[in-house]
Amino acid sequence: MRVLVVGGSGFLGREVCRRGVSAGFSVVGTFHSGSVGVSGVVGRRLDVTDRAAVRALVAEVRPDTVVATPYRYDDWTVTADGAAHVALAAAEVGARLVHLSSDALHGGRPTPYADDDPPSPVNAYGAAKAAETAVRATDPGAALVRTSLILGEGSKQIELCREALAGRAVLFTDEFRCPIDVSDLADAVLELACSSYAGLLNVAGADAVSRAELGLLVAERFGLDATGLKTTTAAAAGVVRPGDVRLDSGRAAGLLRTRLRGVRELLA
Repeated sequence: MRVLVVGGSGFLGREVCRRGVSAGFSVVGTFHSGSVGVSGVVGRRLDVTDRAAVRALVAEVRPDTVVATPYRYDDWTVTADGAAHVALAAAEVGARLVHLSSDALHGGRPTPYADDDPPSPVNAYGAAKAAETAVRATDPGAALVRTSLILGEGSKQIELCREALAGRAVLFTDEFRCPIDVSDLADAVLELACSSYAGLLNVAGADAVSRAELGLLVAERFGLDATGLKTTTAAAAGVVRPGDVRLDSGRAAGLLRTRLRGVRELLA
């Protein structure tokens, strides 16, 4: 199977590339600058905001599956328009599409979010990720993966916790997520690439923790002093962010062979 990983130089995209090669797939990974840097992967430069360039590359590669992971937190054109461009190009060549979305498209509530709950964004990034609706309209057969904080070696989430433990950043006590290991997520994505599953699917870890709790788990895991951990609430910080966003990944747990480990197991 030929797999095109759009955003192959990113944290998740690079892991999908690595595990795809290990599984015996022919993998092409895109990057905007730098390189994918994974042995066995053919790297191609791509600007996902350039619709014509996306269509041309996908038509040239002719992948069986496209895994779409590109995003830039503060850039609507990359996160929203780029997603739509990739979906259109994949549909034009009849490729299977696995699109990576986010729990950030929800605003937060006391009860967990089901796979098919509609977006309820409270900030610009969440609204950009809610552009998954355009992906779904373009390709009803696509798998749209809603995931959470991604952990693993080199994770920005782990680095943020380290910064907060050193007193150089703050973690919110009122922002809850279901962190997932990058390798678990990559394996789940590749499983979906080989399946016919269509529609929305929550793929997140089994444990819900606040960002502050995640910081304490990181401190325990790496033997760091937690006494200096800086915490606050989103309201006190004067920022608008998703609050209690717990994803119910029961459907994925029943569908996938990949076990979606919880953060307490990951950082034990």
